[in-house]
This record gives sequence, C-alpha cells and structure tokens, in this order.
Amino acid sequence: MTREELKTESFYGLGIAPKLLERLDALKFVHPTPIQKQAIPIASAGDDVIGIAQTGTGKTLAFVIPMIQQISATGKMGLILLPTRELAVQVEEALRKVAGPLGLRTAVLIGGANINPQTKQLRAKPHVIVATPGRLIDHIEQKNTSLNNVGILILDEADRMLDMGFAPQLKRILQWVPKDRQTMLFSATMPPEISAMARAYMKSPLRVEVAPQGTAAENVDQEVYLVSKQGKIDLLGRLLNEYKGTILIFSRTKHGAKKIARDVRNMKHSAAELHSNRSQSQRQDALNGFSRGKYRVLVATDIAARGIDVKGIELVINYDLPDHTEDYVHRIGRTGRAGCEGKAISFACPEQKKDILQIERLINLTLPIKSAAGDLVDRSKDMMLKASSSASKGGSPYPRGGGGRRRSFRSRGR
Repeated sequence: MTREELKTESFYGLGIAPKLLERLDALKFVHPTPIQKQAIPIASAGDDVIGIAQTGTGKTLAFVIPMIQQISATGKMGLILLPTRELAVQVEEALRKVAGPLGLRTAVLIGGANINPQTKQLRAKPHVIVATPGRLIDHIEQKNTSLNNVGILILDEADRMLDMGFAPQLKRILQWVPKDRQTMLFSATMPPEISAMARAYMKSPLRVEVAPQGTAAENVDQEVYLVSKQGKIDLLGRLLNEYKGTILIFSRTKHGAKKIARDVRNMKHSAAELHSNRSQSQRQDALNGFSRGKYRVLVATDIAARGIDVKGIELVINYDLPDHTEDYVHRIGRTGRAGCEGKAISFACPEQKKDILQIERLINLTLPIKSAAGDLVDRSKDMMLKASSSASKGGSPYPRGGGGRRRSFRSRGR
C-alpha cells in the first residue's frame, strides 16, 4: 500500500491537529470509521453537522475530536447533552482518554448521583460539560454554572432524548446557549421532530449518514422463535446453556427485567439488571460487572440500555419485542461490533406475527422463524407470514424537509 493510500485509511488528512493525532496513535486508533471519516473534516471546519448513525459506529470520536479542536482554537466551552447517565459517563471517559493528558478538564452532570462532587467539578471551570438535561438545569437554577460561554454544542442520541420526554428541557437549555455557536446533532433516526429541531436551532447543517435508517448490523445473524409467554423462560434456559459467551437480554418493562434476572440466577448463571428502578451506583456496578466478566448475563430495558457500549457480546436476546420497532436495530447493534460476528434471537408470541413483519420491513430482510422446539416455520403455510417483507421497498432514508443539506465528506473536496 502506498503512502497516499495509507493516509486515506487513517486519521491523517482529516484536519486533525498533530498533538491529537499523536494521542490517537497512542490509543491505537488507526482507521477511522465511516462516520468519523465524514464528520470530522466538516465539523473541524466549523460547520454545523447532522449525523445519522447507529450506536456502535464510532460517532463519539466523530464529535469529540472536532470539539476538542474548537475549544483549543476559540477558548469557548463545550456542552454535550445525552439521554442517559450511562451514556454520559462513557462519553466523558472517552473525552478524558483522548484529551485528558493534554490538559482538558471535564464535568459530568447526571441525575441519581451526589450533586456535591459535580459542583466541585464545575468550580474547577471545566472545558467541557457532559450532562443529562434534567441535572444540567438543576445546576443552572442553583447558579452552579452558566452556559454563556458555550461555543460548541453536541446533542447525542437526539431521537432518544425526545422519546424520553426531554423536549421541554432541551428547549430551555437551547435558549440559554449563545446563538453564535457550532452545533452537532447525532441521531439514529430522523423523525419530523428532529428535523424541526435542526431547522430551529442549527445553521445550514451539513448532513452525513453512514447507513440508511433502519439498517441492521451487518455482522449479526438474526432469528425469531415463536413461543408462548409461558414458554419463554424454558427457551431462555436452553439458549443460556447453548451459548457460552456474554449475553444481553432485553425486557420491555423494568419489572420484567427484575424477574428475568432472578430466574437467570436461579438457573445458576451470574446476572445483573439495568433499569430505572436501580440506583446510579447499582446501574454502574451492573454495567462495569458485565463488561469485566463479573456477570455473564445483563438484563436491561431499552431506556437503560442506551448507554451500553460493551465489546464482545456474543448474543442479544429480545425476551420481549420492543414497543417501538426502531428499537430493534438499536438492541441487536450491541453485538457484532468492530468486525466481529454476533447473534440476535427474538422471542415472539404467535399473536405478534404482525410485529415481526414490521421489523422485517424496517430492516428490509426476511428473518428465519423457528418454533419453540427449534424447527423452522414454513412461512408459505402461514397466511400472516406469507407477506414477504423483503418485497417492501422503503422510502428514501433522506426525508424531505430534513433541516439540512446532505453532503458527503468527499463533496467538500477534502
């Protein structure tokens, strides 16, 4: 490979300062992911950016690098807003890993944690605040911090923040942040509410999208078991014995997650639960324990699981199908990361065949369906399943009125 070819496959040539390139080399970040390759040059030039990317595509580094550079150049403060405590902690850790040795100070403001250490972090005048919306507002109202000096704003997992009811808090915060700023918005999907937010609060944003909305992880082998509600726990027991690696189980409710975790422990497997009824320290213990091998199984709800970024998950089990079809893609994207193979198994009750078809339309793929005993279901003999979702052609992944110009990295001639 020539020197020029090596450059195109590395972080060199993306407009990153030499000191940051040295840090990336030290951290063994060699090849940029597609979202990093497209977003970093645009954002480093100071443009507003809308990034459409699933969790696990490397988008954190895609906004962390430009943010660090803008702060260094302007002396302004950075603000990162996220929907969950776990995600905020992970993003702040990524920031410190990349720029901590260069002198960057951060503050992480999340609910469910003691407010006093956070106040101490704010008194140290951080360069970047990483926060969930509610706790940030608490600190502002208590006069612990001000947003008057924010020069770059990141809205990460914007669709999930709206799903969780943060729209009123976001509007308040956006009114407090100076209008003369750079804004980067990242979202897995682009619903009308996100488009409206982009039009109202961003300046002619450039849009980068690394995969069509609803695209499922390429390295994930997916299948569905048709099983009665009563038969789910027996099927789960069989799968826990069949698969020997780490397993992430999704429950639709927090009460369900608690019961499933208890049942798994009764089967003599180590398990932790992650849902909103757990304290921040319990949630952090569950996540850290799962990552380090203390717990082989983690049972989570959709909202709590948004911050899970654990490498090497062998199997994702949808014990319950998600309430929102789009969440299926987020769930199974927790496995099959960084070029590794992954497996996703969903449990569906016979009356949920319509939900299966909706998932298939979203991912534009026909899934193999098995009986509870493991036999392949003949779709041609089932009237409901005859409808071939693969024949359904979805609309453009770039909806009209998206609030931004869609332009790729290459179109800027960089």
